[in-house]
Amino acid sequence: MVTYPNCKINLGLHVTSKRPDGYHNIESIFLPVPLTDTLSINPSDEFSFVQDGFPIDGDPMSNLVVKAYSLLKKDYPSQVSPVDIQLTKNIPFGAGLGGGSADASFTLKMVNDLFSLHISNAGLKNYASRLGADCPFFIDNHPVYATETGNQFSKVDIDVKKYKLVLLKPQCGVSTAEAYRGLTPRPGKVDLRQAIKKPISEWKDSIFNHFEDSIFPKCPEVAELKQFLYSHGALYASMSGSGSSVYGFFNQVDESIFSALPQSVLRYII
Repeated sequence: MVTYPNCKINLGLHVTSKRPDGYHNIESIFLPVPLTDTLSINPSDEFSFVQDGFPIDGDPMSNLVVKAYSLLKKDYPSQVSPVDIQLTKNIPFGAGLGGGSADASFTLKMVNDLFSLHISNAGLKNYASRLGADCPFFIDNHPVYATETGNQFSKVDIDVKKYKLVLLKPQCGVSTAEAYRGLTPRPGKVDLRQAIKKPISEWKDSIFNHFEDSIFPKCPEVAELKQFLYSHGALYASMSGSGSSVYGFFNQVDESIFSALPQSVLRYII
């Protein structure tokens, strides 16, 4: 069984307050993006996990894919048998795109289907929430307005298919913990659900990612890439999540704009 976990971008991201449990409350629009990893899970005589593509820091057995499989194996020991898992990372790591969360949630859905566990979407979201705050988003995988820790969703209507999306990822990476350091939580100045209803050319005046305040001084290259997108005709550009990728929406775009970028910058037109 093979699937293609997709990433997401954030249209605005307000970090509104710090919670008693140490996490933060946020407001954001999560938008699925068709840049995907490749995930293969098949029954095997013994468990194995192999990952290639972009390298991932840490012990492979600590990967969220393995943790997702292990959750269901623990609760359904007689039904979930050993599997061979192969993950090819095409979504950059540490980019604020939710690639790891997507891999985890797709693993839950695949194991559920592969072994006919009949876990409902609500049940899958419950498992996903134990793996990461934004993991439940990838169970339904449609645009949402996300609140609390990024795990409470309400559907939103947004269609940006007529635009070209340019995604850039510099060499520097940003950890979530680093992104939160130096960031002062504060209420958002706009209701993002209303702001996205405006013409996309007006978004730059009202839709902001609070993490840019803490990341741009630490990683100026990210700020420069955002300005690069605007200088080459982006209607709207922003950092995604807690960084370090930036994206821009264009009416039209040509790959020739990339000629001015350093070779170390990953670039995609979607």
